[in-house]
Amino acid sequence: MEFQSVILAAGKGTRMNSERPKVLHEVLGRPMIGHAVRAALNAGAERVVSVVGYGRRDVESWLDSHEASERIAFAVQDDQLGTGHAVWAAESYLHDGPEYTLITYGDVPLIKGETLEAFVQTVHDSGRPLGVMTARVDDPSGYGRILRRDDGDVFGIVEETDTNPQQAEIDEINAGLYVARTDFLLEALPQIIDGSPDNAQDEYYLTDLVEIAAGDPEGGVFGFPVDNPADIKGVNTRADLAEATSMLRRRINRRWMDEGVTIVDPTTTFIEPGVELGQDVVLQPGVHLRGETEIGDGTLVEDGSVIRDSTIGADVHVKPHCVVEESSVDSKTSLGPSAHLRPGADIGSNCKVGNFVEVKKARLDDGVKAGHLAYIGDAHLGARTNVGAGTITCNYDGQDKHLTETGEDVFIGSNASLVAPVHIDDGAYVGAGSTITEDVPSKALAVARGRQRNIEGWADEQDEE
Repeated sequence: MEFQSVILAAGKGTRMNSERPKVLHEVLGRPMIGHAVRAALNAGAERVVSVVGYGRRDVESWLDSHEASERIAFAVQDDQLGTGHAVWAAESYLHDGPEYTLITYGDVPLIKGETLEAFVQTVHDSGRPLGVMTARVDDPSGYGRILRRDDGDVFGIVEETDTNPQQAEIDEINAGLYVARTDFLLEALPQIIDGSPDNAQDEYYLTDLVEIAAGDPEGGVFGFPVDNPADIKGVNTRADLAEATSMLRRRINRRWMDEGVTIVDPTTTFIEPGVELGQDVVLQPGVHLRGETEIGDGTLVEDGSVIRDSTIGADVHVKPHCVVEESSVDSKTSLGPSAHLRPGADIGSNCKVGNFVEVKKARLDDGVKAGHLAYIGDAHLGARTNVGAGTITCNYDGQDKHLTETGEDVFIGSNASLVAPVHIDDGAYVGAGSTITEDVPSKALAVARGRQRNIEGWADEQDEE
């Protein structure tokens, strides 16, 4: 079955107290609109129409960078006159749209793709022109109540302020998400926005669709109760944002633990939705895994490490407080503690990148060891090269970056400065404290430092003065 999704994302979100559009505030590393788009696409929507308004340039810019941007379109709601008016802003996409239209919100980041897929399919199978998502909650205070007939069809939604004592006891609430036959929307929405709004907010509401569909002898409204009411939680305040982040974090952590990942302290571990983990990965407290990160089987990531948009192989040991960004690490390598892999670091297998070693845009072949206090930038180090403590590649001349290269089995003594561009060939040695400005041939020893001179009795002479 073909369907499209209209995502309402035009509001400012005044209770956020922010100049940023509400839907661009992040939940676990991704803007709320990003979660809504992903859920709709995962549900099978052939097109996602984002209705934008406040901060539209920023919202459109973010969505234009989305990996599925070719399936995302925009409609503009210049004046925020309610949810019914917002959907009508996408009128042109209704005229050329598929049979069904799913209506969701850009500030409901926890809804799952599989839930939306089941919602659309169930409403289609019911034969009704309209379906409304509902939820049963322990405390329905503040929500509109769902009114059902004896046959189970929904015939109305009553706001809490308008409930009678019997209606106030209803525990089924309106979640605000809809599936409609697109031709029904094209017939019903003009009725909703015709004339002046009949409510205190002076807005046109989608809830009026229920009355229209329920009043049609050939129509009807299907109520779809969601399994987990938390999935339909909207975000209106910073406190809501923090709560949604916590809920999504718990959901993701539980999923990975069920799939064979050990998370020592789930309350302090953050795994963003785009992360992929192998079996028997161990995550110690305070770990943050961000972006499109992949970690292979059996890898241990210790306390406080942050890994973003990187690929870590199997059986890697990431020691405490490492930072890894847009890098790759092959199997059985150890990092840290407190190592920093900056974008473009490419570390081979069985390597050691130790204490306070920084690597940027550099390839370290298999078996390279840089134990501590080194900077390796714009470089290619051959297999089994050893980098002594305090060694740096001097890659920047004030205008351009240059490459440092070594062959295999090179030994670089402590406190060496390798002034790029420079090449050190297979099996060569660099003496400690040397500043290397010229290529070093294979198996040579390069020493570039001042000759030591001992002045005997110098200290006694200073005392006499």
